Amino acid sequence: MAKTEADFLALVKQISLLDMNLSLVGWDARTYLPKDGASFRGELTAYIGTKEMALTTGPEMGAFIAYFTEHPEALDAKGQQVLRLVKREYDLNHDIPADDYAAYQRTVSDAQQVWETAREAQDFTVLQPYIEKIVAYQKQFIPYWQNGQATPYDVLLDQYEPGMTVAQLDPIMETLKAGIKRIRAIIATGTDPRVDFMSRAVPEDVQERVVRATVERLGYDFNKGDLSRSIHPFTVPLNRNDARITNRYGVHDFQMSLLGGIHEAGHGLYMQNFDPDFDYTPLSNAPSMGLHESQSLFNEIFIGRNPAFWQGAYGRFQAATGNIFTDIDEPTFYQGFMATKPTLIRTEADPLTYPLHIIVRYELEKALFNGETTVAELPALWRQKYQEYLGITPANDTEGILQDIHWPGGDFGYFPTYLLGQIYAAQFYHKMSQTLPVADILASGDYAPITEWRRENIFRLGASVTPQELVQRVTGEPLNPQYWLDWMTQTFKTAYQVQNK
Repeated sequence: MAKTEADFLALVKQISLLDMNLSLVGWDARTYLPKDGASFRGELTAYIGTKEMALTTGPEMGAFIAYFTEHPEALDAKGQQVLRLVKREYDLNHDIPADDYAAYQRTVSDAQQVWETAREAQDFTVLQPYIEKIVAYQKQFIPYWQNGQATPYDVLLDQYEPGMTVAQLDPIMETLKAGIKRIRAIIATGTDPRVDFMSRAVPEDVQERVVRATVERLGYDFNKGDLSRSIHPFTVPLNRNDARITNRYGVHDFQMSLLGGIHEAGHGLYMQNFDPDFDYTPLSNAPSMGLHESQSLFNEIFIGRNPAFWQGAYGRFQAATGNIFTDIDEPTFYQGFMATKPTLIRTEADPLTYPLHIIVRYELEKALFNGETTVAELPALWRQKYQEYLGITPANDTEGILQDIHWPGGDFGYFPTYLLGQIYAAQFYHKMSQTLPVADILASGDYAPITEWRRENIFRLGASVTPQELVQRVTGEPLNPQYWLDWMTQTFKTAYQVQNK
């Protein structure tokens, strides 16, 4: 009996609905779940995950893939794009034993709760057994995922950034290391900004109001989203009409909450603007996590840290914060806002030193999965690399290896996408600046032309193109880190008042 595209897309929709449920219970687990509810939530997550896996890699999906691979004319253009993505997922996971996958899901769910306990205790050894189990499961799964990649870590990297390899990433990392060193030498010839006002107390409710107003101006639609609080900011990938974000606040660190909210709103803005025709399919997503990060980092760095943005936004910021910053003029504020120095916490790092945080994690992950180190050795290696690359050493595990939830979540191979996101974003920003008067738009406070450019060129396409195709299509060239280096050089020269010679 011939199989129809409608039946195929109906199965894909079932998978999409289960995935939304997983996202929803995950959001609740990291925002409102009572501590004692963790074990029950782990069972629920494992149950839904098992059901999703059964549909994604089961015999019905296998039959659809086999049929439409042999009869591509039976699918329209959209159906063929969906087939490409579900076939990739099927090929990755259909041989993994269901019981092992369910046990893995329970371990990950438990680990995310234990991570919070370990942070409170400032002790990685509390979490270590769970990370060891997660790593063991992933090493067990890697042979099922292998598709010609050169190393085990390439296999994990491909999960988040299809087509990207260590061979491609290593030169990028070295280029950025050298470039960051040059930029820091350049700004050393300038004037250190005044930064004392950056730690002034701003009540958390005031910070949250500022974040809400700012992200709404940037295009984030609160009719299709929400802003909650969590230990670690994140965005919930439900659907284009339900793209929730979370944030955290510190009374003496308004910059953290503002940039964190702007960052997560970039993810949410992306999801809220996928083509409606892609609903309930894997096309309603970014082509890769690096490209998803490109839009959050586009918000955070290329808008939120842009001097033109603050020329237009500072008056509103002063009004919203009362008399806290009335004695600080806009140039002084911007210079202090852009001050760069090594920090221990990745999410609090300035954009110039941020890549070094990613390089630490990238090198540790590579070593772990390529058999060069063990989970037990990670904290010491973490401290060693922070001292080597950033010149600082964490005093405890909470401000060190426990600061991120990614490893308890099983997201090995994810961290490089943050750095790739910066490079993608810089290249998109450069291209946009060739067609739009970006500085004038940002200074005006009406960001609609920028949002529309992103919607037309990036958002609406979703995952209908590959990462390589999207970058080539938008910018006319492959990924190029030089645009990031150029923007950072000029921006920090402005912040540090370095005179051009």
